Amino acid sequence: MPAVVNISTSKTVVTKTNPFPDFEFPPGSPFEDMFKEFGTPQKRKSSALGSGFIIDNKGIVITNNHVIKGAEDIFIRANGDKEYKAKILGTDPLSDIAVLQIITDDKFETVKFGNSDTARIGDWVIAIGNPFGLGGTVTAGIVSARNRNIGMARYEDFIQTDTVVNPGASGGALINNNGQLVGLISAIFTKGSDSNIGVNFATSIDMVFRVAMDLKEFGYVKRGKSGLRVTALSKEKRYNSNGVIINYIKKGGAAFKAGLQEGDIITKIGNRLIIKPTDVSSAFHKYKPLQSITIQYVSKKKRLSTNIRLLP
Repeated sequence: MPAVVNISTSKTVVTKTNPFPDFEFPPGSPFEDMFKEFGTPQKRKSSALGSGFIIDNKGIVITNNHVIKGAEDIFIRANGDKEYKAKILGTDPLSDIAVLQIITDDKFETVKFGNSDTARIGDWVIAIGNPFGLGGTVTAGIVSARNRNIGMARYEDFIQTDTVVNPGASGGALINNNGQLVGLISAIFTKGSDSNIGVNFATSIDMVFRVAMDLKEFGYVKRGKSGLRVTALSKEKRYNSNGVIINYIKKGGAAFKAGLQEGDIITKIGNRLIIKPTDVSSAFHKYKPLQSITIQYVSKKKRLSTNIRLLP
């Protein structure tokens, strides 16, 4: 818990007042947009709350990009109830991950990293975050599903859980029974206005760590190129195997050098089972350029495996 922090941000929002507050134009009226331009611009401060966790005792914090997006000022509460100013080291909107630096010489408690690939459906997990500004809130539940893609970012590898997570907990820590970090709390799906009815999603810590290390070192993420494109299997082929079918191989690319061909069916990349096309990009995203990755595939009805080395 001491390694999980509260994040508050502020930014300036410009709004315009209605010059004719007692008069409403009919929907679609050409005058509606014209008179909007005559409103008086007004500036106001907008604030937001979120969570994060410390990975280095010098105050390196990981959170979601959407927690600090557009922020002019970022403040972090840590080390009890001390408030510090923070700066952004790097952001990656494509995976919704950001890395911050607390501006201080103080030392901090850090999280212990686990291996999200070993998390199993049914495992107990604990969520720690800052819901509604109530810092240090802990809830418990189980892993409901693995390797989820929900369309929130381009690169996703979500652990779905049934822990109770509310607004403000984004960026918080998902912990296993050994006290090890396995996920970055990232999204909530709710039903109606009741935020407690639904499920939530945490980005697997394997993906988070890979992205965060690049952001910390370079300020951006280095991504490898596979040199292939895939599409979903037809219903007939799906009955025989899970996976996606390769519909394009770049000559001289990583997939070409690995011996893959158009028409081959990719069934597994590393430890990730491939079911739909978005699984492929998310699976590759966990690896750096020039890393060797084992791919299992079906070619001419034979189950094979090969190693692919992503190109810079």
